[in-house]
Amino acid sequence: MISPISSMNPTSPFDIRAFGAVADDTRVNTAEIQAAIDACASAGGGTVLVTGGVFLTGTLILKSRIHLHIESGSVLKGSLDIREYARDCGKNMYRGEPEMDRCLLFARDAEQLSFSGGGVIDGNGAAFPNADDPERNRPMLLRLIDCRDIHLRDLTLRDPAGWTSAWLYCRHITVDGIRIHSRVNDNGDGLDFDGCTDVRVANSSFDTSDDCICLQTSRPDKPCTDITVTNCTFCSKWAGLRIGLLSRGDFDGVCVSNCVFHDIQDAGLKIQVCEGGDMRNMSFSNLVMRRVPRPVFMTLGRQRCCVDAPEGLPPLGKLRRISFHGLHIDNSELGPDSHFVLTGLPGACIEDVSFSGVRLWSAGGGVVGGLVPELTPENLHGHWPEYFCFQEPLPASGLYARHVRNLRLEDVDFRTEMPDARPAVVLEDVTQNMNEKDHFEEHPAQDAPPPYLLQPPMGGV
Repeated sequence: MISPISSMNPTSPFDIRAFGAVADDTRVNTAEIQAAIDACASAGGGTVLVTGGVFLTGTLILKSRIHLHIESGSVLKGSLDIREYARDCGKNMYRGEPEMDRCLLFARDAEQLSFSGGGVIDGNGAAFPNADDPERNRPMLLRLIDCRDIHLRDLTLRDPAGWTSAWLYCRHITVDGIRIHSRVNDNGDGLDFDGCTDVRVANSSFDTSDDCICLQTSRPDKPCTDITVTNCTFCSKWAGLRIGLLSRGDFDGVCVSNCVFHDIQDAGLKIQVCEGGDMRNMSFSNLVMRRVPRPVFMTLGRQRCCVDAPEGLPPLGKLRRISFHGLHIDNSELGPDSHFVLTGLPGACIEDVSFSGVRLWSAGGGVVGGLVPELTPENLHGHWPEYFCFQEPLPASGLYARHVRNLRLEDVDFRTEMPDARPAVVLEDVTQNMNEKDHFEEHPAQDAPPPYLLQPPMGGV
């Protein structure tokens, strides 16, 4: 074997093959690839090169100033054996999900990390959980904790056994030109940023079994701030972009623009404060959605989600200063459950929300249901605040808002392909000065109620 140290100078790539890594279907190369990473770090940093085929590996520990370059046509692939995955690589921050604590690529307190090359990182997720693993482990592809100056570019990330990635308390992140395909297991999130600052995601595509991108705050002292997402496409079994659930800390400064959402089973934009954080100053603009039953699902509630949160109900948070502009939604192929949903709690309102330049085409055919349960802790029975928790059909064909203060609708057009027995907009316990020029339009229907209906609070169930 070529001596890895004697054959390289500090500026040459650290080719994993020079450290003994072999591309075949059975050879696990964890020790050899880790040796290349360690040698690169000892030299002060540089490029660790993956080229020449498919390389199986277990957990790899990345270090500062490492550039992991996976060339086009090459694959870094997770081992089939759960014993190859280290236990001390952080943990999943959601309560009740320890099976995703392990991961394939890990770094803590590292800086100037980069990943690129046009190749593939493959989690081999269909093999998990292993049949002989009583803990039912499903490793993530990537977990970074307290890292900074990170670049992820021009790679395909596919088939994680759990989430694709978790970024915890990191700063200065650029993600550009990646493709994530995560469908072999449930809980297949794409990019999860927890308590991160200065994050830019652009020019990327997502096809996931869970949230494509998720912004979270698992620690009260680690806010999620200054986030931009642009020029991306989202397809998901659950949500396109989720902000919250884990919401012990604050969220401030989120801008999402020029994106396409299609074939999403739950919600396009899912915005939820559950654990006492203050979520504010967010803008969503120039978005196209097709077959997305809830373009926006926004809830303010109280629900313990984080594994490290104290037992019992968390404090009440805030959800405010959110704007939506230029949304074009075609749900004409879906059923009647196609609408915007905003709901706070009795005595705790979502505040200062505006919609402008919104077009929603839906199928219609809805009927008037019964009373809609409040999403209080007592009614949720331990569930996250999800759409199915309403139990009853919502009373609006276009927008249902409850417990909201200062809601502004301007140039908003809701239409149905067939008659719908419900009004386009229903507001319950909504206090604001509506613009009389606001426009709500439905497909004409016999004996349909007026398209704009203001109702007092309905009370509990």
